[in-house]
This record gives sequence, C-alpha cells and structure tokens, in this order.
Amino acid sequence: MTTIELQTVIMAPMEICFDLSRSIDLHQFTTKKTGEKAIDGRTSGLIEKDEWVKWRATHFGVRQTLTVKITEMERPKFFRDVMLKGAFRSMSHDHLFEPHERGTLMTDRFYYQVPFWIAGKLFNSVILKPYMANFLRERNDIIREIAESDRWKEYLPPQA
Repeated sequence: MTTIELQTVIMAPMEICFDLSRSIDLHQFTTKKTGEKAIDGRTSGLIEKDEWVKWRATHFGVRQTLTVKITEMERPKFFRDVMLKGAFRSMSHDHLFEPHERGTLMTDRFYYQVPFWIAGKLFNSVILKPYMANFLRERNDIIREIAESDRWKEYLPPQA
C-alpha cells in the first residue's frame, strides 16, 4: 500500500475549505489539465455521504474512468472517498480539516495499491507516486487560492 500525505495551510474558515474540497464543479476546474469530467452519479454541486461519482480523465495518454463513493463524512472535519471501480487495485482518500493559527490545516491522506505485481511496483515508485503527489499538490494549491479569495462563492451555495 502506498500512502501520500500532504498538508496545506489555508487562510480561510474550515467550512469553506471542507466544502470546496467536495465540490464536483471545483474538482473539474482544478483538474482541467487531465480533462477530468464527472460523467455519472453526482455530476455537480457538493457531493454528500453515500453519494458516488464516475470520473473520466486522461492520465499518461490513456483515457480512464474512476468511480468513487463518499463512505464517511463529518462536516467540517473529515470525509473519505473510496474507489469502487478504476485502474488502481484499491484506493481511498481521506480529507481532514482542523483549525490552524492561520486559518485551516487541510490534510490529504491518499492510499492506493497498484496492479501488475513487480512491474506495477516499479512503475509506482519511479513514475506514479511522484505524479500523484504533484497532481494532489497542484489541486490543493488551487483550492487554497480560491478559498483565500472571494472566488469560493462561485463554487459554493450562500453560507447560512
């Protein structure tokens, strides 16, 4: 099992960071580079516990689909998405949010297993793990930029 852990400090309230992280529309914006598109299940708005989404994207020149379900959620502190179907042997992604002196500490814990035994492990260590870490880091940087500006209002319903 491979684990990637990233921490991002965001100068914005936890609720905004949490909701931006589960916004289907923002996810599509942050992954324009790979053409990620929600094609089935929850395809816009904020994904909720027990909902699923099927993504289509191009990675390494190959068009692929990935279906994930939100299996756990405790707003605004935590949610987990788990792969139901896709290229990984298994995959889950924990999204954690906690107060920080400068706003919110957002932690990603991305766990996955690759198929194809030794060849998969070699591909993972040389190419896939650095690629996935960079993919998540770039996405988090965009979430931070949007959360720290008024642009978050483009992706979230009015705050109660």
